[in-house]
Amino acid sequence: MTAETPFRPEARAPRGFQDRRARDLRAERSILEAVGKVYESYGFEPLDTPAFEYADALGKFLPDADRPNEGVFALQDDDEQWMALRYDLTAPLARFAAETWETLPKPFRRYAFGTVWRNEKPGPGRFREFTQCDADTVGSARPEADAEIIALAVAGLEAAGLPTGAAVVKINNRKLLNGLLTAAGVQSNGQKLAVLRAVDKLDRLGPEGVQLLLGEGRKDESGDFTKGAGLSAKGIDAVLGFTVAAGADRATTLANIARVIGGSEEGDAGLLELSRIDAALKGLGVSEAQAKFDPSVVRGLEYYTGPVFEAELLLQTTDDKGRPQSFGSIGGGGRYDDLVARFTGESVPATGFSFGVSRLAAALRAAGRETAQASRGPVVIIAFTEADMAHYFSVAGELRAAGIAAEVYLGGSGMKAQMKYADRRGAPAAVMLGGDEIAAGTVTIKDLDLGRELSTGAQDNAAWKSERPGQATVPRADLVAFVKRILGGPQ
Repeated sequence: MTAETPFRPEARAPRGFQDRRARDLRAERSILEAVGKVYESYGFEPLDTPAFEYADALGKFLPDADRPNEGVFALQDDDEQWMALRYDLTAPLARFAAETWETLPKPFRRYAFGTVWRNEKPGPGRFREFTQCDADTVGSARPEADAEIIALAVAGLEAAGLPTGAAVVKINNRKLLNGLLTAAGVQSNGQKLAVLRAVDKLDRLGPEGVQLLLGEGRKDESGDFTKGAGLSAKGIDAVLGFTVAAGADRATTLANIARVIGGSEEGDAGLLELSRIDAALKGLGVSEAQAKFDPSVVRGLEYYTGPVFEAELLLQTTDDKGRPQSFGSIGGGGRYDDLVARFTGESVPATGFSFGVSRLAAALRAAGRETAQASRGPVVIIAFTEADMAHYFSVAGELRAAGIAAEVYLGGSGMKAQMKYADRRGAPAAVMLGGDEIAAGTVTIKDLDLGRELSTGAQDNAAWKSERPGQATVPRADLVAFVKRILGGPQ
């Protein structure tokens, strides 16, 4: 590089990080506003914690026990203490609860949303920076607290835009899993983890694949061999019987599980907890279709201590090329009674649910459930001449005063390019105010929403279309009413 050649850095975003424009941000904002209202209606208060926590506060107590502490982004402060960007919203809650426990109402019910960062290898749909939304109850050991979190998850997902029946919260209990391990004759922690990981692959490998992983092991399609848990035939039968114990309703599932692991002290305790959760869910009006007991759910092998739950999307979705795709899990949670104890030495019961906001927004978009506001831009006022700028800004001000987003085109292009600009902005309408309109006290309004609707070839909403002219000149006094009519049409 010579003195005459200035350094020009390559314009690129770091791997695992993404730029997001209005459509994505509006979709996420809409979700958070809707979910926040539901959470507050349940008595959960909002809480915001710093983006950074001391690294020792995060420790190795992360949702995935296989992640090392190096999975966070950390830096050393001038006092030589290591700080790290928060990995999730739960560890900061535990620190906050331990630090302020004496002043908090107990139980403490809070919800939070914010950015989290994970220093791990990025991949398709896997980012190093994303937004999470959590709700947690700290200080209640009652199974009814878990039930309320489940009901909250169901209500929140529906408020975000998922119709009833589009998602189901699947519930299990770590105590049942521990009772199962006892019934299966598991001897060591290594064997325990092998069994649980095998169960966690049921959806992907099916019973036959899981059976191999519970025994000697399994060779995949590439020829790679995974060593199995080494269970006896009786132990394998017990585990497989447990995984297929799901019945037509929650009560039947509990009865089926009891036949497999009944008699284990910890297993019986888990059955009692789920029975109380079932009773509370009925009282909360949560149907069998919205929340069900599923013995195959395994989450956070070293993290959760009791009930665990996972929200699964049931809607048919497609990718950008129209091909069917499965989103699977869109959120999860459970009971974690040991997290606050890291700071205080005293066990404090806690339970919560978390979902990735970007993932839910992507799922809604793929299922055709994205809100109209997510992709809608402002009304664009076409600028014909410099001399009439005051008139254009007057129109913009009138629309804004009526609560309608509006902008005057401030580029240097002509009419055709301005209309293209309005379309790219997702404008519902373009307002044209030429010399003739100004002299006559009128405005010409082009309905861009209608143009997009017609361009798709859609045959529905025929009555709505027939009542809406694609372009009309109306008295200036009717400007706001006409634009509101466009905004009120089907999106």
